[in-house]
Amino acid sequence: MPPVDECIRAAEAHSALAGFSHLYLKALVTRALGAMRAVIANEKSDAANREDIIKKIVGAVEHAAAVDEPALKSVINATGVVLHTNLGRAILPEAAIEAIAQAARSAVNLEFDLEGGSRGDRDALVESELCALTGAESATVVNNNAAAVLLALTAIAEGREVIVSRGELIEIGGSFRLPDVMARSGARLREVGTTNRTHPSDYENAIGSETALLLKVHPSNYRVVGFTSEVTLEELVKIGRARGIPVMEDLGAGALIDMSAYGLPREPIVAERIAAGADLVSFSGDKLLGGPQAGIVVGKRAMVARLKANALKRALRCDKLTLAALSATLRVYLRSGNLAADIPTLRFLTRTVAEMKQIAPRARDILVDRLGAEFRCEIIESTSQIGSGALPTEELPTIAIRVTHPRVSANSIADIFRRAHQPIIGRITADGFQLDLRTVDDPAVFAATFLPIRVEAPA
Repeated sequence: MPPVDECIRAAEAHSALAGFSHLYLKALVTRALGAMRAVIANEKSDAANREDIIKKIVGAVEHAAAVDEPALKSVINATGVVLHTNLGRAILPEAAIEAIAQAARSAVNLEFDLEGGSRGDRDALVESELCALTGAESATVVNNNAAAVLLALTAIAEGREVIVSRGELIEIGGSFRLPDVMARSGARLREVGTTNRTHPSDYENAIGSETALLLKVHPSNYRVVGFTSEVTLEELVKIGRARGIPVMEDLGAGALIDMSAYGLPREPIVAERIAAGADLVSFSGDKLLGGPQAGIVVGKRAMVARLKANALKRALRCDKLTLAALSATLRVYLRSGNLAADIPTLRFLTRTVAEMKQIAPRARDILVDRLGAEFRCEIIESTSQIGSGALPTEELPTIAIRVTHPRVSANSIADIFRRAHQPIIGRITADGFQLDLRTVDDPAVFAATFLPIRVEAPA
């Protein structure tokens, strides 16, 4: 086997590889040599001469460079899940996409006060919009809502007690649990009530000299029904004010507008929680708000100031791209006369069955043409989910294309679509593989080039 350096020199001399860096070619050559060793070992043959091996290595490197793509790829979300965590959650408004591009290609006033010519505060880029939309006195932003809760508990209650209802000790995506986040903050968890019933007296009886915060958590990814009772935010604020203890609410999805105005189930609105007297309210930027991943905290000025002054804030702060996208999204909320058209998340959530029925025949025809006659593509009625823990018990009526084959399983069909030139992600149900049109803007995306489809004959 030729040494790595000799193969790299041969690759650098090849016209198709001349523009690549030495480091990149070294990585590809090393990979190709490893594959070649495995082939020779398996074939137990030493017939190939040195020149042939180098030629094959250079050919393998050329092919690898030609098909090399970034690990993060654009995919087609045909799952029907509007806020799909594994697929990046919210699709950003065009204004936010343009703001990211502008911030990425130039220097910006991220922490620079243009009026005074001195160092500025990056929260100032979004604080005025957040306060205008929520009625809060102040606001700060970190990289996600779990980080927002962590920062708040660290700044307000480190070394002291936080009282929370047992029925609100949620587990969020990726098996991250609220008690674990609280433990990392240094605060001590004090559980009150039971899983299904908590009363105001449970909080009142638990308050002591070590109580630093009363925490309410909106169960955005589950519902407790039946014989239940919960303490409202208004009741909790009343208790907190009587005992001089601040109240925080983790809203999770965090709607800025009344979703019921668009025919969707109503979610707590951030401005209403501020009006109800919460000292702090935290929520996500990439859920119902429809913006970039961020953890937003709004509330009383003195309380938010404690978060901003905490050393953990620097470790959790957002970069210029996130803040550019968030600022642009918030400005859409403030300025737009048609939010359902300008916020993609809201547009997907409010799509009508009639609209999806109009594009369904074209989607089916494209799929039949791409897949071949043996695949059956049927237009069916189905249901979609909002996703990311938002409105977990609600399902939206939708139209989907069900793809089946007499000799190919639903899992294998899903694999075919994932291997498309632009991967297409659908969902597998008891009835087969489905492509949900709720999250598909234009069925022309299904014309993406598929790899050759080989259907094996049954054994």
